[in-house]
Amino acid sequence: MKKAPQKQPPAIQYTIVPKDLAGHLFDVTVTVAEPSPEGQVFALPAWIPGSYMIREFARNIVRIRAEAGGATVRLAKLDKHSWQAAPVAGPLTVQYEVYAWDLSVRAAHLDQTHGFFNGTSVFLRVVGQEARPHLVDIQRPADPATRGWRVATALPEAGAKRYGFGMYAAGDYDELVDHPVEMGEFALGGFTAHGIRHDIVITGRVPNLDMPRLEKDLKAICETQIAFFEPKTKKAPMDRYVFLTMVVGDGYGGLEHRASTALICARTDLPTTAAPKTAEPNEGYIKFLGLCSHEYFHTWNVKRIKPAVFAPYDLQVENYTPLLWLFEGFTSYYDDLMLVRSGIISEATYFKLLGKTMGSVLRGTGRTKQSIADSSFDAWSKYYRQDENAPNAIISYYTKGSLVGLAFDLTIRAKTEGAKSLDDIMLALWDRYGRDFYKGGARGVTEQDVESLFDEVSGVRLKSIFDRYIRGTEDIPLAKLYAPFGVKVTEERKNAKPSLDVGIGRDPAGVKLTQVHEGGAAHLAGLSAGDVLIAVDGLRVNGNPANLDQLFARYRVDDAVTVHAFRRDELMSFDVTLQGDRVPCVQLTVAPGTRKGLAVKRPSAS
Repeated sequence: MKKAPQKQPPAIQYTIVPKDLAGHLFDVTVTVAEPSPEGQVFALPAWIPGSYMIREFARNIVRIRAEAGGATVRLAKLDKHSWQAAPVAGPLTVQYEVYAWDLSVRAAHLDQTHGFFNGTSVFLRVVGQEARPHLVDIQRPADPATRGWRVATALPEAGAKRYGFGMYAAGDYDELVDHPVEMGEFALGGFTAHGIRHDIVITGRVPNLDMPRLEKDLKAICETQIAFFEPKTKKAPMDRYVFLTMVVGDGYGGLEHRASTALICARTDLPTTAAPKTAEPNEGYIKFLGLCSHEYFHTWNVKRIKPAVFAPYDLQVENYTPLLWLFEGFTSYYDDLMLVRSGIISEATYFKLLGKTMGSVLRGTGRTKQSIADSSFDAWSKYYRQDENAPNAIISYYTKGSLVGLAFDLTIRAKTEGAKSLDDIMLALWDRYGRDFYKGGARGVTEQDVESLFDEVSGVRLKSIFDRYIRGTEDIPLAKLYAPFGVKVTEERKNAKPSLDVGIGRDPAGVKLTQVHEGGAAHLAGLSAGDVLIAVDGLRVNGNPANLDQLFARYRVDDAVTVHAFRRDELMSFDVTLQGDRVPCVQLTVAPGTRKGLAVKRPSAS
């Protein structure tokens, strides 16, 4: 006897309308066909995956109401991001307005130029029904000026035409909020990488954008990464991918998603047809391509290979893990590496970028106080909430994590005489924890899993790296680790340029100290972050930070100067002994006759 087909539960249905462009308001409704008989609970996430900070998106809900069968239903506020509707028998609809004025990759933004949102900012979660299918009708604004607007998202269409307003679908709530949406008038490009369509969406004015070059370079990066994780099949883990890019005068950032990334960049970082044709990108364009490479690598490393505490996410509270050095740090190691492997930049340029990273890690004394395991765990309270003392108190799991990735890579290559590398570790993580994550094999990786897998796959005992550089705070001896590969690492800390060793910013009265580095000239003289410098040896410091450099250019290292500064509204005087610039300058050079690429390619390709 044939079994009757199981009835599929009705989908959760959303509608989102850019209601008031000048007022920055999205109007959102969610309809639940079968609300909980005890009274359906709704909650808006408190944070967005990839950005480890409680952002309390519910604070942007301006008004909210519920109805069923044409009658108003009482909504009770349970906490800062949750509501419970009174019990109703039939379909329940909640309507609310969301204020969207955060021009970043993390939240939502709406005005006359465009609309953008992450689902975590606008879609209430129907508590207990997250596993049901979810539909969202993205509607066109009523304003006639938006007649030329289109929609860009990696969400599968469910009636809408691609790039059109209309209905889109997600298998569950997690998938719904993992696909950001851009709407407006945008430049559109694209390419196919190993059979998968990749689209490039550029929102914002970019005169003479060189889209063909951008397409060519991103195609090379994406094909290199797909082949990295699937060397035999060249099969990407998604059916389509979208680079959503917001262009501004000055900005930088990205946030990864399972089939797309949201990016923000400076206009000058994008390639232009007016620029001379060079073999290698300029500095700004390299920075942008490195950002794209970083977020694309996350498609595998953190969107599918995940820490155990992210499987699944709890979007209402912090999800603590000591493993961000692996998911962000290793991604930072591979982002520029993929630019080399794809032929975008030379090995010499790569070494310059690596030298800058080494210098930035050595710059702050926080590296001697906080391990990257602790930095990972404390991301919620420290890394994403940095203050003026951050360089003296914390270490970045991005930058030092990338150098730990390099340390593992060099150690494994040296100990196995090139038979193994960090690549083998990443492929094993993908094979065991990532490839089937969204196919019913969802399981995150624990700290114990990581350490045992590293030893097993490499065949090398790697405990000392975990103890000294991940759980400990020792500086990584990269000069020693690079020596077997004919790469010399040199570090120069002092030069003839006198310095206060501070971070500075503009102020109407003079120059404001934004950071005072521990052990530097300003710190030893008693200056503090927040002080506003107004004079050096009786000469005025104007509001241009460059003026301070011009004043100090007339002095030598170890000269004594008198600095006048305001602390709050009190004028203070400080006797300062100028130091040499303490920003480390790290250089990597390849010994003559050394075979190129030994430290950056797969062992089999070395």
